[in-house]
This record gives sequence, structure tokens and C-alpha cells, in this order.
Amino acid sequence: MKRFFALACLVTTSWFAAQAQDWKPAGDKILTTWGEQLDPANPHPEYPRPQLERKDNWKSLNGLWKYTVVDKSVSEKPTSWEGDILVPFAIESALSGVGKEVGKDKALWYSRTISVPKTFRKGRALLHFGAVDWQCDVYVNGQHIGQHEGGFDPFSFDITDALKKGADQEIVVRVWDPTSEGPQPRGKQINNPHGIWYTPVTGIWQTVWLENVPESYIVNTKHTPDVDQSLLHFSAEVVGAKAGDELLVEIYDGAQKIGEQQLAANQESALSVKNLTLWSPTNPKLYDLQIKLLRGKKVVDQVKSYFAMRKISMKQGSDGIQRMYLNDEFVFHYGPLDQGWWPDGLHTPPTDEALKFDVVKTKEMGFNMIRKHIKVEPARWYRHCDSLGILVWQDMPSGDLGGNIWDMQPGKISNGIHDKNRTPESEAIYKKEWKAIMDALHNFPSIVIWVPFNEAWGQFKTKEMTEWTMNYDPSRLVNSASGGNFAFIGHILDIHNYPGAAMPDPNLFGDKFILALGEFGGLGLPVEGHTWQEKDNWGYQSFKNKEELKQRYQELVNDLNALIKRGLSAAVYTQTTDVEVETNGLMTYDRKVIKIPEAVLKEMHNKLYQHVIR
Repeated sequence: MKRFFALACLVTTSWFAAQAQDWKPAGDKILTTWGEQLDPANPHPEYPRPQLERKDNWKSLNGLWKYTVVDKSVSEKPTSWEGDILVPFAIESALSGVGKEVGKDKALWYSRTISVPKTFRKGRALLHFGAVDWQCDVYVNGQHIGQHEGGFDPFSFDITDALKKGADQEIVVRVWDPTSEGPQPRGKQINNPHGIWYTPVTGIWQTVWLENVPESYIVNTKHTPDVDQSLLHFSAEVVGAKAGDELLVEIYDGAQKIGEQQLAANQESALSVKNLTLWSPTNPKLYDLQIKLLRGKKVVDQVKSYFAMRKISMKQGSDGIQRMYLNDEFVFHYGPLDQGWWPDGLHTPPTDEALKFDVVKTKEMGFNMIRKHIKVEPARWYRHCDSLGILVWQDMPSGDLGGNIWDMQPGKISNGIHDKNRTPESEAIYKKEWKAIMDALHNFPSIVIWVPFNEAWGQFKTKEMTEWTMNYDPSRLVNSASGGNFAFIGHILDIHNYPGAAMPDPNLFGDKFILALGEFGGLGLPVEGHTWQEKDNWGYQSFKNKEELKQRYQELVNDLNALIKRGLSAAVYTQTTDVEVETNGLMTYDRKVIKIPEAVLKEMHNKLYQHVIR
């Protein structure tokens, strides 16, 4: 059977290699090195789900698909196609090979005929999508399999019953995305890109893949560390479980098994982790999990996962100021605002190597944190953060903007509306996707902060949504409104200030909230030959050369040092890279120029982590 599967993959790969010869990036914008060297016959071939590995029977469906754009009102599968599109790159991107916008009045259709190996006929066949923006309908051999709404969360369909005899199966996907003309979470996309708002992203933008599983299988796991009790709280959802089925959960430290527990399928339990080593940016220790579904002595299904033991908490210091503690020690959080955009792939990095590059460079620059800004990344990005030791603040992508005022002065009373009056449909969309994002990302230990709102962008029912977030995941801290309308709820009071460093007044707020500078800096330096456009680029404060930029950045770091002594727990510098017309990145948009050397930045930043707070 494995031989047949390998042969099917070989035939498919050969076909793609032939078709891919005609592919080339669309448009005339700058490209990354990875984009210039992209193999269109094998884009993003890596296994896409690092927290639930079942690698024996899976097949990437990335590659060239047929596409067409038609009027939104057309509900039937198109009879003709405009050309090829390279999945998983959004149609507006250069790496899609298309480079065109869709808009709210049109729908984007995809089609591909795939070869399903005979091995996939035993058990169930699952079709997985890492992310599709925004509303997605899936058809297999003409049968409507299901619909998903949400541009940033993974989803799957069981397509077993729609498969026909023979190896070849037709998959058709219809996508509709109103971008900034709808109420859905969209992040930094806008129909008319300008300033801090970027090119629309429509359609498939993460890996599409097929997986063969048994009739009874583990669909997900959830693990939450409890450092104080040396326990890992564990549960797993099993589809098709039968009476008497059990799960065997084994913990490994490298090759050594250090613990195991047997529990009933779909039961929650607490596993003891003896002689534990705590995860931190200076020691990103990960443990492996082996989970087996047992029916008597038979192993029905098995998956691999991993976890880390770490604790994030709020604690009042001897000076009466609340601060952020990692594993019961004060650790100043300092990192860049990371948009996660690419000049050639937009939301999608050209390769996994590119995806990892930004995290590696952030670490080499001496940062210990990343604020993932108004976007959710592919699962492999969080795995890189887990492995390399980067604390992550995870934003909820915003949407449904306008209709409320933005006031960063905490405690100010005015007649304006601070919480937007969203429609019931808009609220439901937000709540559904925020929960789905939190569920999908729960197991990644690098994530220590949830950020529901940013700068009053679509901010609504702040108290209710913050309390829900805190209750849904009490293992992490919640920054209710980064730089937004503060409602005196959550763990963190977070202001934005450009370009200089500043902080909330500790005498007014320090006894109740962690004090953070959620955005600052934005020092701009356009580098000729590496900009999105030749002119009209900008930063919050612009400079003529790298030396001037470095000197001003050093001043900002010095100011941070003084603020930490007064009670500041975290700061976020804008930003990792240039993005479109913004030239305030530490790297150019194409990642080919680093504006201040990594070693110089690391030496500056090291002083920020020397503060000892009791």
C-alpha cells in the first residue's frame, strides 16, 4: 500500500513539475530571495500541523489549481477557467501567479483533480484547510461538503462519502470575501491600500492537505501546564470512540520516557511531570507527547504532540506596582510589532524557511517577545517560536471598523461612543472566530498574552469580551485593548506612543494593572531598491541613513531602561519589517537589508533584561 501511495505521489509530482514550467510571479513589486527561488511544483511541502502529528498517511494539495473569478450571484460551478493559480498564495499576491483583486461583488472559484491512493479508502479521508479568507464552500465530485466562515482559523471536512470509484477526484472551492466592506475580522487588509492599511487577501492562503485516518481517531488534544502543581492538564477529543476505548498518554524528555497515564477516551486528566525544566526565552525546553487510542490491546490510532511547562502571571512587587512574571520571576517583555506580511506572498510567506527567518532574526537581535499584530500565522510559525524561545502576544484580527471614537487617555469621560454598536451578525462572527483562534492556538506555550482589541478598531462590549477571554483561558494574561479604549478590565493597561517611549502613570494605575507600552518607535528609513514603491513611503519619524537611525533607536532604548525602574513591564517596537509603504521596519520588506546590525541591537537590548524586581 505504501508503494502505491509513493507511486501516486511520484506521478502527481511529475505532472506538477511539467505544469509549473509556465508559472511566474505576477506584477512588478519587489520579491524576497525565497520568492525568487520558489519551486512552484512543490510549495510549502512541510507537514502543516506540528501540535498533532500523524505523518504516515497525508498528502499536500498545494500547487497549481484552476481558478476563475465570476459574479457573486453565480452559484453553479463554472464551466470554464481563466488560468492557473499557485496554492497556497492569495490571488492578489505575486506568488499566486495571478495578481488580481476580487472584491465583494465577485466570487473566486478553484478547481483541482486529485489522485487519492487506495490506502485512503480504508478509514476516513479528511480534507484540511490551514486558512481561507473568508467564506468558503467546498465541493467534492459535485457534492457540497460544507461551508466555513473565518479567515484565520483552520478547518476540515470529512469527504469520505463523496469519493467516487477510481483514483481521480474533483475538488472545487468557492470563496467570497468582502474585505473592508464587510463586518468580518480582516486585520490590516483594505480595498484601497494606503498608509498602515495593506493589499487585500482573498482565498486560500495556507496549506491544503488530505489525510487518511481510522474510523475512530483523535481529532485534537488540549494541554495546559500547571507549574505550581507540576502537572499537565490533558484532554483529547476522539471521533468514533467506542465503549471501553482508552487513551495512553506518554511523556518523553528526548528519547527517555518520563511518565505515562491511561484514561478513558474523551476524559480530562492531569499528568504528573517530575523533575520538570521550565520553558523560557533563555531555555525553551519542550517535552514530547505520544498519544495512542487503545481498543483492548490494539492501537487504533496514534499521534504525536509536545508541550512546555511555563507560567505567566501578574504579581505585585514590593513597591506596590503590578508586574508581569514568567515562572515567578520578573521578565521584561520586549519585542517588535510583527505584521507577518510579505511583498510577494502577502499573508503567506514564500517558504517555511522564510517563515522561520523572521523569528530567528528577532531572536538574534536580542528581543525576547513578538506581538503578532492583527494576524494569525500558520501553525508552524508558533512551533518556531516555541522551539527558539520567543514570548508571543497574540492579537485578534480586527474588523468592522468605524462608528466609535478612539481615546487613549485612560479614565477620561466624554460624550462619544467608545464601544462600537456592532450588529448581532457582526458580534457573532467575531465571537465565533476568536474562540476558534484561541482553540487552534491553545497548545502553543510561546503564547502568553491574548489581545482581543487594538486601538478601538471594531472594539465592542469590551468588558464582556475581556471577561469571556479571561474565563475561557485562565492560563494566560489578557491585554483587553492595546492602545485602545481602556475599560479597566483585564490584566494590562497598554498605551501607544509614537515615536518616543512612555508609560501609564504608575501612581494612578500601577497597583491594579500591569503597565505596558504596546506600540512605540516607528523609526523610518527607506532603502533604495528595497521599497514597495519608489516614493511617498513613510515612517513615524524618518531618517536619512543607518547611523542616524541607530543613534535615535539607542535613545529610545535608554528611555525604556528608565521606565522599567518606574514600573514598566513590556514594550513593543514598531516594527519587524517594512510593510508596503511603511518603511519603519528593522528590516526591509524583502528581508534583504537589516538596517541596524543584529549584534548591535542585541547589545542594546541586553540591558533591558537586567532589572531585578522583588
